[in-house]
Amino acid sequence: MSALSLRLPNSLHERVRDLAKREGISINQLVSSALAEKMSALLTEEHLEARARRGGRSKFLAALAQVPAIEPEPADRLPNAPNRRLQPTKARREPAAKRGAHRRLRG
Repeated sequence: MSALSLRLPNSLHERVRDLAKREGISINQLVSSALAEKMSALLTEEHLEARARRGGRSKFLAALAQVPAIEPEPADRLPNAPNRRLQPTKARREPAAKRGAHRRLRG
């Protein structure tokens, strides 16, 4: 294990100390857990974005075509939902300027 020196505002330090005490754990355990949760969320987002870049509508439809056309079990049915199968359509492509816009905004 390694040590990390961390500077916190006094107000945050007081709150984290109180929270750790309430949870019955050390400040180190609380900070380690909070950091692990945040990293997991960020890395999951990156992973899903990478998977999305490898996918596409044609791959989705090919996978969907492998699913048998059977009625769902009663417990799996959605209430008041029409039973429609996804129909292949032409893929609509955004203009190049719009496709890159969200990437520029996210940094």
